[in-house]
Amino acid sequence: MLKPRAITQAMALGLLALLAACTTTAPAPPGRSAPRPVPTVKPAPMPASPEAVGTPADAAPLSIGPFSDLPRPALLAGEPAREFERGAASWYGPGFHGRLTASGERYDMNAFTAAHRTLPFGTMVRVHSLVNGRDVDLRITDRGPFSRNRIIDVSRAAAAELGMLGLGFKEVVLLVPESTPVMATAPPPPVRKSRRGARRAPVPRVR
Repeated sequence: MLKPRAITQAMALGLLALLAACTTTAPAPPGRSAPRPVPTVKPAPMPASPEAVGTPADAAPLSIGPFSDLPRPALLAGEPAREFERGAASWYGPGFHGRLTASGERYDMNAFTAAHRTLPFGTMVRVHSLVNGRDVDLRITDRGPFSRNRIIDVSRAAAAELGMLGLGFKEVVLLVPESTPVMATAPPPPVRKSRRGARRAPVPRVR
């Protein structure tokens, strides 16, 4: 015959076993796996600029930036520089290499020179790209370009410094020294006469 104390201990152990069975996780039904916790994914940081995601600066669309993009203070040829003109720049290379320029010098596509319609020969001009922020200092040795949608023609070496090779036009700002004189008007473009349909002037007859 069990003693009352033993009976009490047995009942207590049975109650604890019953509570432990209630808190045990039921097994997943066959064919289904227990759900796993979903990991929290942090959003990727946005790139600070197109270059950060591998886009080359030269592939950026042509655009005009604010004047505050220019380096300050800007010095050129030992004196403060001022903005002179904004517009599109182009470059000319192998096809003109070795030819005489309007200044009498021979064009060297590997030299840092440029052609402008009005700036005096020998003027130093800083070409600042509004596409990628690059700068190059050039010397004016030729006249041109004679086109309304372009303001300067640069050499091939200058185009490489500005990242223009492989592009058409590039939007730029021209800076010149403050003491640079400016011509009032640009020289007119050369007029090419067509031989077709040309009428000869009448030759006066001698009586």
